[in-house]
Amino acid sequence: MNFKAFLTEETKEGFISNVKERSLEDLPDGDVLIKVAFSSLNYKDALSASGNKGVSRNYPHSPGIDAAGVVEESNTNDFLKGDEVIVTGYDLGMNTSGGFSEYIRVPKEWIIKKPDNLSLEEAMAYGTAGLTAGLCVRKILLSGIKPEDGEVFVTGATGGVGIIAVMLLAKLEFNVVAITGKDDQTDLLLSLGAKEIINRSELEGEMKSPLTKPRWAGGVDAVGSNILSNLITATHQRAAIACCGMVGGVNLNTSIFPFILRGLSLLGVDSAETLIDVKKEIWNNFASDWKLEKINDQIKDVRLEELSSEIEKILKGEQVGRVRLKN
Repeated sequence: MNFKAFLTEETKEGFISNVKERSLEDLPDGDVLIKVAFSSLNYKDALSASGNKGVSRNYPHSPGIDAAGVVEESNTNDFLKGDEVIVTGYDLGMNTSGGFSEYIRVPKEWIIKKPDNLSLEEAMAYGTAGLTAGLCVRKILLSGIKPEDGEVFVTGATGGVGIIAVMLLAKLEFNVVAITGKDDQTDLLLSLGAKEIINRSELEGEMKSPLTKPRWAGGVDAVGSNILSNLITATHQRAAIACCGMVGGVNLNTSIFPFILRGLSLLGVDSAETLIDVKKEIWNNFASDWKLEKINDQIKDVRLEELSSEIEKILKGEQVGRVRLKN
């Protein structure tokens, strides 16, 4: 059987991507064949589609670290034909043919049965970005941070992770301060629950002091580099920051003082390799207590043929909200 897939290939002129016809025989071995209904676009997908060998080593390759769809074939009783399922992370879309395709084949250990109170469409409105935001919030909550403890920040607030983190923290009644470089998105962030907007330029300079006046009870950081360095200096006693991104850079200039004098916890989040049971917990939360009623409001639906232009936008830092692939 043949199907359509977004395929990135390495040529003498560089890496090019087109929608091409593929066969089921082109897919890797795995326990479960899934007909993909929806996927979503993430920064890692854009890197894979542009030939970043640190993300995807072998080409031709179909990116897409997310997929939600219906089981077509299965060699395990854990998943039966017709089951609605979600796959995010692990090696999907990296070196295993990913969700920018009408079909994927994956190991059973990567798959989650979709919760009843969540549609496949909604699942990919969240996608890896939503899962990552949820994992960040989970770690902050497990650290004991409560809404009454003070303000929490979200950096990269108009990006995929940031926008869902703002919505989720606001739903949980935290006082959320959104940090962004996009002044034209102030009204959007306020409508999603942010109480205040700070332009990232206020935090982009080099760290001036290892400790400054305490402001933050915690936060979600998707940026890194100088912005995170400066936020760390202004944390309250026993604050907790969940760190999940590096769009501002990979280096972190800090000192030991916030950790030994204020008891700061800096919590790393890697959604791709998170234990499957923890992923199930997050998805069940999004189907119940954490369900975001406006999750579809910031979604742009595209077809396979429209992915290239969206990938270009995300690489230029121009994406606002989420892009969902609809097959």
